[in-house]
Amino acid sequence: MTRRIDALDVLRGVAIMGTLGTNIWIFTAPGGSAEFLQFGGGTGVVETFLRFLSNGKFLGLLTLLFGVGLELQYRSAVRRGLTWPGRYLWRATLLLVEGALHYVLIFEFDVLMGYAITSMIVAYLVGRSDRAVTAWMVAAGAVHVAMVALVTAALMAAPAGGGTPIYPPDGWLDQVAFRLRHVAVFRAELVFIIPMGIVLFLLGARLLRAGVFEERGAGLRRKLIVVGLGVGAPLNLATSFAGPAWFAVDRYLMAPLVALGLLGLITSIVLGMGGAPGVLRKGITDVGRTALSCYVFQNLAASVLCYGWGLGLADRFDGLRPWWVPVGWAGICVLFMVLSSVWLRRFSRGPLELAWQWAYQAPALARRRS
Repeated sequence: MTRRIDALDVLRGVAIMGTLGTNIWIFTAPGGSAEFLQFGGGTGVVETFLRFLSNGKFLGLLTLLFGVGLELQYRSAVRRGLTWPGRYLWRATLLLVEGALHYVLIFEFDVLMGYAITSMIVAYLVGRSDRAVTAWMVAAGAVHVAMVALVTAALMAAPAGGGTPIYPPDGWLDQVAFRLRHVAVFRAELVFIIPMGIVLFLLGARLLRAGVFEERGAGLRRKLIVVGLGVGAPLNLATSFAGPAWFAVDRYLMAPLVALGLLGLITSIVLGMGGAPGVLRKGITDVGRTALSCYVFQNLAASVLCYGWGLGLADRFDGLRPWWVPVGWAGICVLFMVLSSVWLRRFSRGPLELAWQWAYQAPALARRRS
């Protein structure tokens, strides 16, 4: 049991740092979010390859892990004889509020809102029959593939360089107003995250039930590695270099396939380790234990470092792209590995996790006092 928990924490830590590996290209671009809205056009070979290493893969991995977490919450409720989904919907609501605040105050491409909405849907599915779950996965998957196909066809038909990029202002308050003004544009990714999330949430729950995080799941992990890394990674590399028109296929179809291989590989490595965790593994594990805090604060740190209202490194180091970007990513990751380890010496959860837990328990405590 301990090893399984360790594997989940390591996977969460890797997924959180990996999402920064995608987002760091947005933060470090002088045009900010315009870089993302141009679907990766105009980048050189080196930068395209570096983006390939993270783009979409860790979003997929994090989505699978949210499904695992939902399944664990469901098991806990059943074990204690509680009504399901019951209070889990309040958890999802708090996540939605957290995501909305994160979007408005810090970062245009927050994923927490999408996860919150998806979890509200999947909460009603996780305890149903295998046949019903399979039907939902097939239906959601078909919707997702159809949307990716439509977007890809539209991008192929669009003139090269079409559209006017939306450049964010330099001031923090101006950026807040900018996100509110363009909420329809920046929240459009939810259209992809929700159907994809339904599939990956339910798949994560199924993988947990199949023992993928246990010794008995060695065969299953090998299959995931072969499919995800042996088949998915080469296809993903091809779509990364295929041009901007393949953006949706690259990020929302191929990358989640690679995420399955990463889940199998990382879990196998962790389960094969013996003895006390080393410095690197402990740091990644601590990031996983404080995943929500690290996700929000790493985006805040990147904002402070890169945007005009902070140190403005995106403009200052523009001539050093793409080489300085991985260095900036690594620096932020090391910072939060250290901070999370120091914090957990005194507290059992991360700072946002503690605040979130208090908000989750507040209604029940209020009812007991009344």
